[in-house]
Amino acid sequence: MFTARTVERIAEVPAAAWDACAGAHNPFVQHGFLRALEDSGSATPETGWMPFHVVLESAEGRIEGCAPMYAKSHSQGEYVFDHGWAQAFMEAGGRYYPKLQVAVPFSPVTGPRLLVRPDAGEGARRALLEGLVSVAEQTGVSSLHVTFPTETECRQLSQNGFLARTGEQFHWVNRNYASFDAFLADLSARKRKSIRRERRAVADSGINIVRLQGDNISPGHWDTMFRFYTDTGSRKWGRPYLTADFFPRLGATLGDRVVLLLAQAGGAPIAGALHIAGGDTLFGRYWGCSEYQAFLHFELCYYQAIDYAIEHGLQKVEAGAQGPHKIQRGYLPVPTYSAHWIRHPHFRDAVAEALQQEARAVQLEIDAIRAQLSPFRQRSCR
Repeated sequence: MFTARTVERIAEVPAAAWDACAGAHNPFVQHGFLRALEDSGSATPETGWMPFHVVLESAEGRIEGCAPMYAKSHSQGEYVFDHGWAQAFMEAGGRYYPKLQVAVPFSPVTGPRLLVRPDAGEGARRALLEGLVSVAEQTGVSSLHVTFPTETECRQLSQNGFLARTGEQFHWVNRNYASFDAFLADLSARKRKSIRRERRAVADSGINIVRLQGDNISPGHWDTMFRFYTDTGSRKWGRPYLTADFFPRLGATLGDRVVLLLAQAGGAPIAGALHIAGGDTLFGRYWGCSEYQAFLHFELCYYQAIDYAIEHGLQKVEAGAQGPHKIQRGYLPVPTYSAHWIRHPHFRDAVAEALQQEARAVQLEIDAIRAQLSPFRQRSCR
Protein backbone atom coordinates (compact mmCIF):
# COMPACT_ATOMS: atom_id res chain seq x y z
CA MET A 1 0.00 0.00 0.00
CA PHE A 2 2.89 2.40 0.71
CA THR A 3 6.28 3.21 -0.76
CA ALA A 4 9.08 4.92 1.17
CA ARG A 5 11.78 6.92 -0.58
CA THR A 6 14.47 9.37 0.46
CA VAL A 7 15.10 12.91 -0.79
CA GLU A 8 18.29 14.92 -0.37
CA ARG A 9 16.64 18.34 -0.26
CA ILE A 10 13.41 19.21 1.49
CA ALA A 11 12.72 21.55 -1.44
CA GLU A 12 12.02 18.38 -3.46
CA VAL A 13 8.88 17.87 -1.33
CA PRO A 14 5.96 20.29 -1.88
CA ALA A 15 5.56 22.43 1.22
CA ALA A 16 1.80 21.88 1.38
CA ALA A 17 2.23 18.10 1.27
CA TRP A 18 4.92 18.08 3.97
CA ASP A 19 2.94 20.40 6.25
CA ALA A 20 -0.21 18.32 5.80
CA CYS A 21 1.77 15.61 7.60
CA ALA A 22 3.58 17.88 10.08
CA GLY A 23 0.50 19.81 11.20
CA ALA A 24 0.43 23.37 12.48
CA HIS A 25 1.20 22.80 16.16
CA ASN A 26 5.01 22.49 16.14
CA PRO A 27 6.84 24.97 13.88
CA PHE A 28 10.16 23.12 14.10
CA VAL A 29 9.03 20.20 11.94
CA GLN A 30 7.27 22.34 9.37
CA HIS A 31 8.64 22.65 5.86
CA GLY A 32 9.57 26.33 6.15
CA PHE A 33 11.73 25.91 9.25
CA LEU A 34 13.60 22.91 7.88
CA ARG A 35 14.07 24.54 4.50
CA ALA A 36 15.46 27.68 6.15
CA LEU A 37 18.11 25.47 7.78
CA GLU A 38 19.06 23.96 4.43
CA ASP A 39 18.84 27.03 2.21
CA SER A 40 20.86 29.12 4.68
CA GLY A 41 23.72 26.62 4.64
CA SER A 42 23.19 25.67 8.28
CA ALA A 43 22.11 22.01 7.84
CA THR A 44 23.98 20.75 4.79
CA PRO A 45 26.47 18.01 3.88
CA GLU A 46 29.27 20.57 4.36
CA THR A 47 28.28 21.04 8.01
CA GLY A 48 27.87 17.30 8.63
CA TRP A 49 24.06 17.33 8.32
CA MET A 50 23.26 15.73 4.97
CA PRO A 51 19.49 15.80 4.40
CA PHE A 52 18.14 12.29 3.88
CA HIS A 53 14.45 12.84 4.48
CA VAL A 54 12.06 9.91 4.22
CA VAL A 55 8.81 10.36 2.31
CA LEU A 56 5.97 7.83 2.42
CA GLU A 57 3.63 7.69 -0.56
CA SER A 58 0.40 5.84 -1.22
CA ALA A 59 -0.19 3.71 -4.30
CA GLU A 60 -1.83 6.78 -5.86
CA GLY A 61 1.29 8.89 -5.27
CA ARG A 62 -0.06 11.04 -2.42
CA ILE A 63 2.40 11.84 0.35
CA GLU A 64 1.01 10.17 3.46
CA GLY A 65 3.95 10.65 5.82
CA CYS A 66 7.47 11.96 6.14
CA ALA A 67 10.34 12.24 8.60
CA PRO A 68 13.15 14.82 8.81
CA MET A 69 16.27 12.64 8.65
CA TYR A 70 19.95 13.39 8.17
CA ALA A 71 23.10 11.40 7.55
CA LYS A 72 25.57 12.56 10.19
CA SER A 73 29.36 12.50 10.15
CA HIS A 74 29.60 13.67 13.77
CA SER A 75 27.41 14.02 16.89
CA GLN A 76 27.29 17.80 17.18
CA GLY A 77 24.15 19.91 17.42
CA GLU A 78 21.94 17.06 18.67
CA TYR A 79 21.71 17.67 22.47
CA VAL A 80 21.39 13.92 23.11
CA PHE A 81 24.97 12.93 23.64
CA ASP A 82 26.28 9.67 22.19
CA HIS A 83 29.97 10.56 22.02
CA GLY A 84 30.75 7.82 24.54
CA TRP A 85 28.94 5.26 22.38
CA ALA A 86 30.87 6.38 19.32
CA GLN A 87 34.21 6.17 21.09
CA ALA A 88 33.49 2.70 22.50
CA PHE A 89 32.30 1.39 19.13
CA MET A 90 35.33 2.73 17.29
CA GLU A 91 37.76 1.44 19.94
CA ALA A 92 36.25 -2.00 19.37
CA GLY A 93 37.10 -1.69 15.67
CA GLY A 94 33.72 -0.54 14.37
CA ARG A 95 32.78 2.46 12.25
CA TYR A 96 30.19 4.56 14.07
CA TYR A 97 29.88 7.32 11.48
CA PRO A 98 28.00 7.95 9.30
CA LYS A 99 24.82 7.45 11.28
CA LEU A 100 21.24 8.46 10.61
CA GLN A 101 19.48 11.07 12.73
CA VAL A 102 15.74 11.78 12.72
CA ALA A 103 15.72 15.20 14.33
CA VAL A 104 15.39 18.94 13.97
CA PRO A 105 18.98 20.19 13.66
CA PHE A 106 20.30 22.29 16.52
CA SER A 107 16.90 22.28 18.27
CA PRO A 108 16.40 20.36 21.54
CA VAL A 109 12.63 20.71 21.23
CA THR A 110 10.22 17.85 21.81
CA GLY A 111 7.76 17.31 19.00
CA PRO A 112 6.52 14.80 16.44
CA ARG A 113 9.14 13.04 14.35
CA LEU A 114 6.98 10.47 12.53
CA LEU A 115 4.88 12.91 10.54
CA VAL A 116 1.70 11.33 9.18
CA ARG A 117 -1.37 12.92 7.61
CA PRO A 118 -4.40 12.78 9.93
CA ASP A 119 -6.39 11.13 7.12
CA ALA A 120 -3.64 8.75 6.06
CA GLY A 121 -4.53 5.20 5.26
CA GLU A 122 -4.44 2.51 7.90
CA GLY A 123 -0.92 1.42 8.76
CA ALA A 124 0.80 4.56 7.43
CA ARG A 125 2.61 5.32 10.67
CA ARG A 126 3.95 1.80 10.97
CA ALA A 127 4.95 1.85 7.29
CA LEU A 128 6.88 5.08 7.85
CA LEU A 129 8.68 3.57 10.84
CA GLU A 130 9.53 0.47 8.82
CA GLY A 131 10.75 2.71 6.03
CA LEU A 132 13.21 4.41 8.39
CA VAL A 133 14.63 1.07 9.52
CA SER A 134 14.78 -0.16 5.93
CA VAL A 135 16.89 2.84 4.93
CA ALA A 136 19.22 2.19 7.88
CA GLU A 137 19.58 -1.45 6.90
CA GLN A 138 20.13 -0.76 3.21
CA THR A 139 22.71 1.97 3.77
CA GLY A 140 24.63 -0.14 6.27
CA VAL A 141 24.92 2.59 8.91
CA SER A 142 25.84 1.69 12.47
CA SER A 143 22.76 3.28 14.00
CA LEU A 144 19.60 5.32 13.59
CA HIS A 145 18.63 7.86 16.25
CA VAL A 146 15.27 9.59 16.78
CA THR A 147 15.81 12.51 19.13
CA PHE A 148 13.20 14.50 21.07
CA PRO A 149 10.14 12.61 19.82
CA THR A 150 6.93 12.70 21.80
CA GLU A 151 6.50 10.18 24.60
CA THR A 152 3.92 8.32 22.52
CA GLU A 153 6.26 8.07 19.56
CA CYS A 154 9.12 6.91 21.78
CA ARG A 155 6.90 4.17 23.17
CA GLN A 156 5.97 3.07 19.65
CA LEU A 157 9.60 3.08 18.56
CA SER A 158 10.65 1.00 21.56
CA GLN A 159 7.95 -1.52 20.70
CA ASN A 160 9.59 -1.88 17.29
CA GLY A 161 13.17 -2.60 18.24
CA PHE A 162 14.47 0.82 19.24
CA LEU A 163 16.15 1.45 22.58
CA ALA A 164 14.36 4.15 24.59
CA ARG A 165 16.39 6.80 26.35
CA THR A 166 15.22 9.34 28.94
CA GLY A 167 16.65 12.83 29.36
CA GLU A 168 15.69 15.91 31.32
CA GLN A 169 14.74 19.52 30.67
CA PHE A 170 13.25 22.31 32.74
CA HIS A 171 9.91 23.78 31.67
CA TRP A 172 7.61 26.43 33.10
CA VAL A 173 3.90 25.58 33.29
CA ASN A 174 1.14 28.18 33.26
CA ARG A 175 -1.39 27.41 36.01
CA ASN A 176 -3.89 29.87 34.55
CA TYR A 177 -2.03 32.85 35.97
CA ALA A 178 -3.60 36.24 35.38
CA SER A 179 -0.28 38.05 35.75
CA PHE A 180 3.39 37.61 36.63
CA ASP A 181 2.56 38.63 40.19
CA ALA A 182 0.01 35.81 40.34
CA PHE A 183 2.78 33.41 39.35
CA LEU A 184 5.05 34.87 42.03
CA ALA A 185 2.31 34.35 44.61
CA ASP A 186 2.61 30.61 43.95
CA LEU A 187 6.28 30.60 44.99
CA SER A 188 7.81 30.38 48.40
CA ALA A 189 8.51 33.76 49.99
CA ARG A 190 12.28 33.42 49.58
CA LYS A 191 12.11 32.57 45.87
CA ARG A 192 9.53 35.29 45.28
CA LYS A 193 11.77 37.94 46.85
CA SER A 194 14.78 36.71 44.89
CA ILE A 195 13.01 37.02 41.53
CA ARG A 196 11.69 40.48 42.37
CA ARG A 197 15.19 41.54 43.37
CA GLU A 198 16.66 40.27 40.08
CA ARG A 199 14.01 41.98 37.95
CA ARG A 200 14.36 45.20 39.92
CA ALA A 201 18.12 45.19 39.39
CA VAL A 202 17.65 45.04 35.63
CA ALA A 203 15.01 47.78 35.66
CA ASP A 204 17.09 50.04 37.91
CA SER A 205 20.12 49.69 35.63
CA GLY A 206 18.35 51.76 32.98
CA ILE A 207 18.06 48.88 30.52
CA ASN A 208 15.04 49.00 28.25
CA ILE A 209 13.49 45.74 27.00
CA VAL A 210 11.98 45.85 23.50
CA ARG A 211 9.74 43.09 22.14
CA LEU A 212 9.66 42.69 18.36
CA GLN A 213 7.57 40.41 16.17
CA GLY A 214 6.85 39.89 12.49
CA ASP A 215 7.38 42.90 10.24
CA ASN A 216 8.77 44.90 13.17
CA ILE A 217 11.98 42.87 12.98
CA SER A 218 14.27 44.57 10.48
CA PRO A 219 17.38 43.20 8.71
CA GLY A 220 19.42 45.28 11.15
CA HIS A 221 17.75 43.55 14.09
CA TRP A 222 18.63 40.15 12.59
CA ASP A 223 22.25 41.23 12.12
CA THR A 224 22.35 42.24 15.77
CA MET A 225 20.80 38.97 16.95
CA PHE A 226 23.24 36.95 14.85
CA ARG A 227 26.12 38.84 16.45
CA PHE A 228 24.80 37.99 19.91
CA TYR A 229 24.20 34.36 18.91
CA THR A 230 27.71 34.07 17.46
CA ASP A 231 29.26 35.31 20.69
CA THR A 232 27.39 32.71 22.74
CA GLY A 233 28.10 29.93 20.24
CA SER A 234 31.80 30.71 20.10
CA ARG A 235 32.10 30.51 23.87
CA LYS A 236 29.99 27.36 24.30
CA TRP A 237 30.87 25.02 21.45
CA GLY A 238 33.60 26.68 19.40
CA ARG A 239 31.72 27.31 16.17
CA PRO A 240 28.15 28.57 15.88
CA TYR A 241 25.86 26.14 14.10
CA LEU A 242 23.62 28.63 12.31
CA THR A 243 24.60 31.05 9.55
CA ALA A 244 23.67 34.72 9.37
CA ASP A 245 21.30 33.95 6.50
CA PHE A 246 19.20 31.63 8.68
CA PHE A 247 17.76 34.33 10.92
CA PRO A 248 16.01 36.53 8.30
CA ARG A 249 14.78 33.35 6.58
CA LEU A 250 13.32 32.24 9.91
CA GLY A 251 11.56 35.58 10.32
CA ALA A 252 10.14 35.47 6.80
CA THR A 253 8.92 31.90 7.31
CA LEU A 254 7.37 32.08 10.77
CA GLY A 255 6.25 35.73 10.89
CA ASP A 256 4.60 36.74 14.16
CA ARG A 257 5.49 33.42 15.78
CA VAL A 258 9.06 34.72 16.13
CA VAL A 259 9.48 36.80 19.28
CA LEU A 260 12.72 38.79 19.45
CA LEU A 261 13.58 40.47 22.76
CA LEU A 262 16.31 43.10 22.74
CA ALA A 263 17.82 44.76 25.80
CA GLN A 264 18.94 48.31 25.09
CA ALA A 265 21.25 50.58 27.06
CA GLY A 266 21.50 54.18 25.93
CA GLY A 267 19.46 53.30 22.86
CA ALA A 268 21.91 50.61 21.71
CA PRO A 269 21.18 46.86 21.92
CA ILE A 270 23.45 45.00 24.32
CA ALA A 271 21.67 41.62 24.51
CA GLY A 272 18.99 39.62 22.77
CA ALA A 273 16.89 36.48 23.15
CA LEU A 274 14.94 34.77 20.40
CA HIS A 275 11.78 32.79 21.16
CA ILE A 276 9.37 30.92 18.89
CA ALA A 277 5.68 30.48 19.67
CA GLY A 278 3.97 27.31 18.53
CA GLY A 279 0.75 25.65 19.61
CA ASP A 280 0.40 26.21 23.35
CA THR A 281 4.13 26.70 23.99
CA LEU A 282 6.76 29.41 23.83
CA PHE A 283 10.13 27.93 22.91
CA GLY A 284 13.26 29.74 24.02
CA ARG A 285 15.97 29.24 21.41
CA TYR A 286 18.91 31.66 21.15
CA TRP A 287 20.55 34.17 23.47
CA GLY A 288 23.61 36.41 23.41
CA CYS A 289 25.02 39.69 24.66
CA SER A 290 27.79 42.17 23.94
CA GLU A 291 28.31 43.17 27.56
CA TYR A 292 27.56 41.57 30.91
CA GLN A 293 24.73 42.87 33.06
CA ALA A 294 23.69 41.08 36.23
CA PHE A 295 20.49 39.04 35.86
CA LEU A 296 19.91 40.16 32.27
CA HIS A 297 20.04 36.60 30.96
CA PHE A 298 17.36 35.55 33.43
CA GLU A 299 15.21 38.55 32.50
CA LEU A 300 15.31 38.02 28.73
CA CYS A 301 15.24 34.22 28.62
CA TYR A 302 13.01 33.31 31.58
CA TYR A 303 11.00 36.17 33.07
CA GLN A 304 10.10 37.91 29.81
CA ALA A 305 9.15 34.49 28.39
CA ILE A 306 6.79 33.90 31.33
CA ASP A 307 5.32 37.39 30.83
CA TYR A 308 4.66 36.62 27.17
CA ALA A 309 3.14 33.20 27.89
CA ILE A 310 0.74 34.61 30.48
CA GLU A 311 -0.22 37.51 28.24
CA HIS A 312 -0.97 35.22 25.28
CA GLY A 313 -2.54 32.34 27.19
CA LEU A 314 0.20 29.83 26.42
CA GLN A 315 0.49 26.80 28.65
CA LYS A 316 4.25 26.23 28.70
CA VAL A 317 7.66 27.80 28.27
CA GLU A 318 10.40 25.46 27.11
CA ALA A 319 13.66 27.27 27.69
CA GLY A 320 15.99 24.81 25.94
CA ALA A 321 18.57 22.34 27.14
CA GLN A 322 20.41 22.19 30.47
CA GLY A 323 19.67 24.52 33.34
CA PRO A 324 19.31 23.42 36.97
CA HIS A 325 19.59 27.16 37.66
CA LYS A 326 16.09 27.45 36.17
CA ILE A 327 14.53 25.63 39.13
CA GLN A 328 14.52 28.59 41.50
CA ARG A 329 12.93 30.66 38.71
CA GLY A 330 9.85 28.48 38.40
CA TYR A 331 11.01 25.94 35.83
CA LEU A 332 10.65 22.32 36.93
CA PRO A 333 12.21 19.13 35.49
CA VAL A 334 10.34 17.02 32.96
CA PRO A 335 11.49 13.93 31.07
CA THR A 336 12.51 14.09 27.43
CA TYR A 337 12.93 11.11 25.14
CA SER A 338 14.96 9.63 22.34
CA ALA A 339 14.98 6.25 20.59
CA HIS A 340 17.94 4.40 19.09
CA TRP A 341 18.22 1.59 16.54
CA ILE A 342 21.62 -0.11 16.70
CA ARG A 343 22.75 -2.62 14.10
CA HIS A 344 25.40 -4.61 15.98
CA PRO A 345 23.65 -6.95 18.48
CA HIS A 346 26.42 -7.03 21.11
CA PHE A 347 26.85 -3.27 21.02
CA ARG A 348 23.07 -2.90 21.26
CA ASP A 349 23.00 -5.07 24.39
CA ALA A 350 25.71 -2.97 26.05
CA VAL A 351 23.91 0.28 25.26
CA ALA A 352 20.58 -1.15 26.46
CA GLU A 353 22.06 -2.00 29.86
CA ALA A 354 23.57 1.47 30.20
CA LEU A 355 20.30 3.14 29.24
CA GLN A 356 18.37 1.26 31.91
CA GLN A 357 20.73 2.55 34.58
CA GLU A 358 20.63 6.06 33.13
CA ALA A 359 16.82 6.10 33.05
CA ARG A 360 16.62 5.19 36.73
CA ALA A 361 19.10 7.92 37.63
CA VAL A 362 17.23 10.56 35.61
CA GLN A 363 13.89 9.67 37.16
CA LEU A 364 15.36 9.72 40.67
CA GLU A 365 16.75 13.19 40.00
CA ILE A 366 13.44 14.49 38.64
CA ASP A 367 11.55 13.11 41.65
CA ALA A 368 14.09 14.52 44.10
CA ILE A 369 14.05 18.00 42.58
CA ARG A 370 10.27 18.16 42.55
CA ALA A 371 10.04 16.90 46.12
CA GLN A 372 12.93 18.79 47.72
CA LEU A 373 13.94 21.75 45.55
CA SER A 374 10.70 22.99 44.04
CA PRO A 375 10.37 26.78 44.41
CA PHE A 376 6.60 26.51 44.67
CA ARG A 377 4.68 26.52 47.89
CA GLN A 378 3.62 23.03 48.88
CA ARG A 379 -0.03 23.52 48.03
CA SER A 380 0.96 24.37 44.44
CA CYS A 381 2.80 21.10 43.89
CA ARG A 382 -0.04 18.69 44.46
